[in-house]
Amino acid sequence: MGKDRRQKKTGRAEELLFKIKNGKELTSAEQLQLVLRLSLPAVMAQITSIIMQYIDASMVGQLGAAKSAAIGLVSTSTWLFGGLCIAAAAGFSVQAAQLIGAGRDAQARAVLRQAIVATMMFSAALLLVGMAISRPLPGWLGADAEIREDAVRYFTVYVLSLPFVQLCLLSANMLQCSGNMRTPSILNVMMCALDVVLNSLLIFPERQGEIFGIAVRIPGADLGVAGAALGTALAQGITGILMCYFLVARSSILHLSRGESWRPEWECIERAVRIAVPMGLEHALMNGAMIATTRIVAPLGNISIAANSFAVTAESLCYMPGYGIADAATTLIGQSLGAGRRELVRRFSRLTVAIGMAVMAATGAVMFFAAPWMLALLTPDPEIQELGVRVLRIEAFAEPLFAASIVVSGALRGAGDTLIPSLMNFFSLWFVRLPLAILLSARLGLTGVWIAMCAELCFRGVIFLIRLYRERWLRNAAL
Repeated sequence: MGKDRRQKKTGRAEELLFKIKNGKELTSAEQLQLVLRLSLPAVMAQITSIIMQYIDASMVGQLGAAKSAAIGLVSTSTWLFGGLCIAAAAGFSVQAAQLIGAGRDAQARAVLRQAIVATMMFSAALLLVGMAISRPLPGWLGADAEIREDAVRYFTVYVLSLPFVQLCLLSANMLQCSGNMRTPSILNVMMCALDVVLNSLLIFPERQGEIFGIAVRIPGADLGVAGAALGTALAQGITGILMCYFLVARSSILHLSRGESWRPEWECIERAVRIAVPMGLEHALMNGAMIATTRIVAPLGNISIAANSFAVTAESLCYMPGYGIADAATTLIGQSLGAGRRELVRRFSRLTVAIGMAVMAATGAVMFFAAPWMLALLTPDPEIQELGVRVLRIEAFAEPLFAASIVVSGALRGAGDTLIPSLMNFFSLWFVRLPLAILLSARLGLTGVWIAMCAELCFRGVIFLIRLYRERWLRNAAL
């Protein structure tokens, strides 16, 4: 009965994915409709995750520049650990997408079982590494003494939450690769609401407030920076558990049943390693470059550290739609390849890239004009606002080509092509962005760092478009 209920809950996106799997023709209108139906929920999920960062930054910004700088200092390090969790999840979800496209649902469920065990072990190992480096990390990054303790507290809470971060990412990726973009999107909106409530209770002390004109006493734990990390960790943990439930108990394709084998399948794990290791190295090298950028920014003072952090957070609202479209591209390319529909692979890859570039050109224009309002939401400090607005407006010009690199990477990931894109990202960041940032920061301060970032993102977009249109990646597609 449960299985029957699951099978009845199909929407238009599932119908169109079914046509891919069964070799039926899709009109141009249906291809566009499928891209939009898969992209929009994924875009909303990405945007809500960024809204959580806005909430954290805005609330902590009320505590002063030093507190904001403490979070900004370790933010690139938390992205590094989160990126490794993303890579681990992708190693299995790409396999599942291609197996679903080939109509091999039972094998896709076997991949999910392997993924749960392997990624939980991986996140536990990351937790241990994170705890080992949490105390010396701020010193390595060149932080002033006044912000080191807050930076340690924030990073420590984050690494303790890594198993829940991994569970949330894996469950969302697996649901998305099966064509279910709606559930992760709804749960991410819920996570955002939880984050607001929990951060409000944990960051600030008990205080007087007003709800609908009625004076109320609002409880508070007064944990400051640590409260921001703990509120987000709890919101993500609750969401991860719910996401996992909808995956293993309610998914029409990937639901698990009793009696299924959980023994290691080394061929599956080896494939996951081949896909995930280049992605993991890519995230490590990219975030390593960002950490190096933080090291370049740190001597410029707390105002520059805070402005850099807030500007990165503000910009992310503009580029996260690109990551949502990239998620849809991964699903479409993976399922199309699994079904042996290479002509659809070509069409979907180009269509998703065009949509991504158009969307991020629009968000870049909005960011250019709305930059003062965006920074005002994040911090009341006028010096931080002025510097943050200046660098954001520089970055706005890079958004269309930044979109190209993001969405092309998602499309190539669906084909299992992760090594060459990782090397391209490595070269672009370490041999274009960082040398330029070092050179320009000496004369222009934080503005020079962001000019370097803008130039590098444009370069990266061009080389990814070249990779896409040459189509060498199609010759060695996974599975």
